[in-house]
Amino acid sequence: MHKVIRSGEIAPSAGGTVTFVGEHHGSGVSMFLVDSEPGAGPDLHKHPYSETWVVRGCRARFTADGVEAEARPGDIVVVGAETPHKFKNVGEERLDIVCIHASPRMVQEDLE
Repeated sequence: MHKVIRSGEIAPSAGGTVTFVGEHHGSGVSMFLVDSEPGAGPDLHKHPYSETWVVRGCRARFTADGVEAEARPGDIVVVGAETPHKFKNVGEERLDIVCIHASPRMVQEDLE
């Protein structure tokens, strides 16, 4: 089995993020394709699975388990299951980042 989801088939949110829910497409992973403004990003939350980010453009400040780290284009950031985390666009341009969820559907507990 294979499937190609063409650009534009999944409409972005008002903020510019595309949400891919794997179970809707026969995939074991889900992801956000983030295209966000400076200062934007999710508040503190956690998942029952790991999350991996690939920064493609701009800069993001990640906080995981209370520790901050800045990531730039080409960097990969990983947090384990149940790790409280968040990130914000700290650049002057739109943040282009892929947020990969090791799950066929998104499961999130908001902490802030």
